[in-house]
Amino acid sequence: MKTAALRSALVSLVCLLSAAAFAASQDSAKVTPDMIQTGSDIPAHWTQPQGNFDYVQREVMIPMRDGVKLHTVILIPKGAHDLPMLLERTPYNASGFVRENSPHMADAVWSGDKDWADGSYILVWQDIRGKYGSEGQYIMTRPPVGPLNPTKTDDTTDAWDTIDWLVKNIKESNGKVGMIGSSYDGWTVAMALLHPHPALKVAAPESPMIDGWMGDDWYHYGALRQINLDYFTEQSSVKGSGKPVPRESYDDYTNFLEAGSAGDYADAHGFKQIPWWNRFAAHPAYDAFWQLQALDKLLAAHPSDVPTMWLQGLWDQEDIYGAVHAWEALDKAGHSANNHLVIGPWWHSQINRSAWNLGPLKWPGDTAAQFRQRVMIPWFNHYLRDTALATPLPEAMIYNAVEQHWDNFNNWKPASEQQLTPLYLQANMGLGFEQAGSGDDSYISDPAKPVSYLPRPIPVDNEDRWRTWLVQDQRFVVDRPDVLSYTTPVLTKTVWVQGAPIADILAKTTGTDGDFVVKLIDVYPGTDPTDPTMGGYELPVSLDIFRGRYRKSFSDPSAIPANVVQEYKFRLPTVNYEFKPGHRIMVQIQSTLFPLYDRNPQTYVPNILFAKPSDYQKATVTIEHGAEGHSAVLLPMVAGAGGGN
Repeated sequence: MKTAALRSALVSLVCLLSAAAFAASQDSAKVTPDMIQTGSDIPAHWTQPQGNFDYVQREVMIPMRDGVKLHTVILIPKGAHDLPMLLERTPYNASGFVRENSPHMADAVWSGDKDWADGSYILVWQDIRGKYGSEGQYIMTRPPVGPLNPTKTDDTTDAWDTIDWLVKNIKESNGKVGMIGSSYDGWTVAMALLHPHPALKVAAPESPMIDGWMGDDWYHYGALRQINLDYFTEQSSVKGSGKPVPRESYDDYTNFLEAGSAGDYADAHGFKQIPWWNRFAAHPAYDAFWQLQALDKLLAAHPSDVPTMWLQGLWDQEDIYGAVHAWEALDKAGHSANNHLVIGPWWHSQINRSAWNLGPLKWPGDTAAQFRQRVMIPWFNHYLRDTALATPLPEAMIYNAVEQHWDNFNNWKPASEQQLTPLYLQANMGLGFEQAGSGDDSYISDPAKPVSYLPRPIPVDNEDRWRTWLVQDQRFVVDRPDVLSYTTPVLTKTVWVQGAPIADILAKTTGTDGDFVVKLIDVYPGTDPTDPTMGGYELPVSLDIFRGRYRKSFSDPSAIPANVVQEYKFRLPTVNYEFKPGHRIMVQIQSTLFPLYDRNPQTYVPNILFAKPSDYQKATVTIEHGAEGHSAVLLPMVAGAGGGN
């Protein structure tokens, strides 16, 4: 008790002394004028000391011919003189390409530009019209001046005016410009090539948006890639970065299925406010709206002499169509000398990131970094810095994912010139190079239970699954009754395929419309001692979807006559692939790939985007491989294994 009382007394004494000390300090404190801030603690102008920076950053507004000014970010290595400029025009925020406040240029830029930020290039990024810091009105992939664009400006003139300003005002440059960019930014490169400025000496459109209806972002052969509707709100709802469509469910399969048609989904989320959606939705077929802005056709009609490297990925989940078709159109027009095709083992835009693997497929090194450093940058240097090339760039470079090396081709043939070997569907779910057996196989396609393109659930924000869905093991659908799987016997010799396979499907349906998904698959042996997880893996090599109403004409759709055999013939993505001994080849056929693509109601309606719930009907689809037609996948086969020609 005495101890407790003593402790209490000591605490009281300490408190009294502390209070007295605080009162004394208050009495002695004097407030001086420098202690009081009446305005904001944020200065009107802030200048960061950059004496230790190895570059100078400038932000300018470059005037276009109609007076509109475009926000442009320029990084110039300190002490630079006679350096070339690398230009990228983007709707994705030019300021965002300088991601870090670092004194070192290579550390300041985003990953895709680090190899270029070694002090030998002036780097330039520009916001296109109407986006982020640029003036003017934004129009999604603004069509070239002409019937769809009655103004006097487009992304061709804007690129010309930008380059003209740069070579006249950036005194540290040598007056030479290269252009680079992927996806939408690849589209801006392609637009610049329609009428290039004389100072544009080299270009690399990477996975460019070339034809949004035929096979890039918006449609594939008329089937809507509806999960890209998020992009419409992200790009077109505000000048800066918009938000994706809000979701009720974690699983996008549920979200789109419950919404009904794509048009119902869009209407429910305010899309009628977006002019781009209204134009888009009014043109579901390949009419003048799409044809007049198909850049492969425009580039062939107005070819440039600018050395150009057309790049894309073998498993590009967004723009697998554009680069190869632009190159083929230019080659056919007689301009292969200055145009080169590169197809790497990449997902969309992976050329600008690390690429040690693509999902479960592993490569011997970072294939993207190796290509940038060993091929792409030396090639740009040749035209922009007058350096010698160790070896000329071949007409085409296409990665061999099985042998895991690049194959070079000096006579790569466009799809229209390739010799094709039919791989026939056979009786008893067989597959072979000879017609064998007769008959057909049927399945019921039910729009209420569409086949998913990934195992469920399919969250909207899982970027890794989206990037690699084209290499997803297809065993997750092989047992569905609405998926037909035809398989060869175990191969005893290599089947080497170089080019674009063609699906040639003879089928009838009880509906009056319908879609056909065809997949060319490499079935691995049941066990793999080097990687057990790949035992029995069913790897998609090439796949696509075709909307049946366009079997006769992309611009003039027609109903499918019920229960009458029709031919559905369409091109699959380009490959350079070896089916090895011990493996098998599989062809899968189905009618849905959901929710990536919208559901076909299987009842003919004028515009599938606005199909009504009653329009969605089950249909029995019958695939012929006998007397009524020999369905096949036509393969561009070559002799030998590896190497090129």
